[in-house]
Amino acid sequence: MNDPVSREIKKGIDLRRHIAITQRDYPQATGEFSQLLGQIALAGKIVSREVNRAGLGDILGKSKEENIHGERQARLDLYANAVFTRALIHNGGICIIGSEEESDPIAVRQPELRGKYVITIDPLDGSSNIDYNASIGTIFGIYRKISSPGTEKSANLADLLQPGRDLVAAGYIIYGASTVMVYTTGQHVYGFTLDNSIGEFLLSYPNIKIPENEGYLSFNESYFSNWDKPVQQAVKEFRESGLYSSRYIGTMVADFHRNLLAGGIFMYPAERDVPGKRQGKLRLLYEAAPVSFIIENAGGAGSDGFERIVNKQPENLHDKTPLFAGSKKLVGRVEELYRDWSEDS
Repeated sequence: MNDPVSREIKKGIDLRRHIAITQRDYPQATGEFSQLLGQIALAGKIVSREVNRAGLGDILGKSKEENIHGERQARLDLYANAVFTRALIHNGGICIIGSEEESDPIAVRQPELRGKYVITIDPLDGSSNIDYNASIGTIFGIYRKISSPGTEKSANLADLLQPGRDLVAAGYIIYGASTVMVYTTGQHVYGFTLDNSIGEFLLSYPNIKIPENEGYLSFNESYFSNWDKPVQQAVKEFRESGLYSSRYIGTMVADFHRNLLAGGIFMYPAERDVPGKRQGKLRLLYEAAPVSFIIENAGGAGSDGFERIVNKQPENLHDKTPLFAGSKKLVGRVEELYRDWSEDS
């Protein structure tokens, strides 16, 4: 990091200044993208405030609503979805939104408000942990509009169904002991901590890189007997190496965040004989692709066991996938075991 821009990116600078500095690398920038990141950060602050007082208000527990996946939505799920979609739909940089909580895309109807960016979002990851004061989070991905580029024509489904390698940016906000926003535009991975005393995200992780030979194994071991033999073999090898400890929160973004900083691997394999989980459980567009884009730019890897997650072409808004995300060494070993495996063996 010896270039002039990098020298100005130091711990403690606020998100807005950080965006302004890094924007200098793009002379053609119009400011739309910067405004978009600002709106995401603002919505994150609002959700963070509600999460921090969840036990005092009528926001805990399940609602009567179900999402597209047939899951009963938590009240905080609905709240977070409303906060983020409202913050983004009126942002001049957006043309269409795909939300994990919505069955259909949300398109910007007013021509004067349509921008060139597409956003996918999981407004609140970890709903099952909301009532127990465990960490939860928001995950987002940003793409460029590909249908009728450079025009004010409405966006369509094809704009959302893009592979992760085409992401312009991806990130997440984790609501835990502190609220942290992590994002990348395809180079460095930056982390910002919300200072509630001034209401600003301040740079706390200037250049995140995942460690290689240390960290945590993060997966739900109760499903071990349902996993493919390569996954079972990988788990046995990782345990026997003596290099890793087991930690599992049950909120993907929280487990991913810890391992991004400390090393290891997060796994959510397919369960071939379990209806609804044969193709994996995590959503490709809203969860797996953004975090895989982040982990790759931090020096790690994201895979479904056979190919890079960012290379997978989504066919539907709510496609699911297995996910192995972590250090290149551990993810690579899972892929190696799959290459050598036959389902008949």
